[in-house]
Amino acid sequence: MNTAVVEVDYHQFHLIDGDESPIAENPKNGLVEVFPAAAIVHTGISVGVVNVEVAALSSAPEPALDAWDEVIDVSLSAPLGLLRVFALLGRTPDLPILTAHGPGSYRLRVHARGRDTAIDLAAEVPVEDYLIQVWAASPDVERIHKQTDKYGAQLRSLAGA
Repeated sequence: MNTAVVEVDYHQFHLIDGDESPIAENPKNGLVEVFPAAAIVHTGISVGVVNVEVAALSSAPEPALDAWDEVIDVSLSAPLGLLRVFALLGRTPDLPILTAHGPGSYRLRVHARGRDTAIDLAAEVPVEDYLIQVWAASPDVERIHKQTDKYGAQLRSLAGA
């Protein structure tokens, strides 16, 4: 696994297969929005930095729920096979490409913790942690493993979920 400190702006950082950033709304699941060839992970902090760990896997791992507040699986199409983490307005973090099997369909498991620590504030040091696991898989329905943070509940309410 690989870890980096990722810059956050407007409560988000992106996973993009290519170079086009989507426009965020309020995610119905409170954590991650999926678009063609992209996903947006929503953070509790408005601006600053978060810790992000990524792993490109050969198959779906067993969900590890104990250390996390939110854990959600989503499907994403990566037609270029170049999916990686991007900061919305900042530097691209030094993290690897996550689509180890090239172009195709993938599952993303997004884990989050600490989003209630500094909601809507700026964080000069990370107060939130994310783990993003990615593996090749056929498209499937969103799977919610855990939803316990207040910020996620707030986003779900705003999205009408």
